[in-house]
Amino acid sequence: MPIVTDVHESWQCAPVSEVADVLQIPAFLSRQTDLLQAAARTGRIVNVKKGQFMAPWDMRGAIDKIAAVRDGRQDGIWLTERGSSFGYGRLVVDMTGLVEMRRLGCPVIFDATHSVQQPSTQQGVTGGNREMVPHLMRAALAVGVDGLFLEVHPRPEEAISDAANQVRLSDIEHILEQAKRIHELTQTL
Repeated sequence: MPIVTDVHESWQCAPVSEVADVLQIPAFLSRQTDLLQAAARTGRIVNVKKGQFMAPWDMRGAIDKIAAVRDGRQDGIWLTERGSSFGYGRLVVDMTGLVEMRRLGCPVIFDATHSVQQPSTQQGVTGGNREMVPHLMRAALAVGVDGLFLEVHPRPEEAISDAANQVRLSDIEHILEQAKRIHELTQTL
């Protein structure tokens, strides 16, 4: 199975690329030139999660930083939408942003589980609303995305991180069946 994992510092990129197929840049680090370019130099796919503070078209900067060390090529760059900050303690997804990001010429992934996060709403711990994951996923697929990112756990309430927004393992088959049907439908339109 292909491996996707976060890298947080530029020195991590080379050793992580020896085992991972995709190097993922966390949202809060999506503008860090040294990290983006170190990931690009590995030759691996670089998945950049859009910062919650960024507009969709601002991802052009991340693309350009990666392409600068790849002779201007954009192949092997993925962009992931995971919501935008809205007021305090809430992320929202602007579905038109998915269209804007696709216009940048890179595959767009929709992170359905992080999009339902409610940062620092539970006494300093990130909350969330996993019940909304299937709804946002269906909307993103209808708009048109190239892939999905979902955190899944057999017992989300016991997860070490992001417990409130993870999908239950027992629910994932039904959710993915819906995703497949919507994807197939949108491909025929």
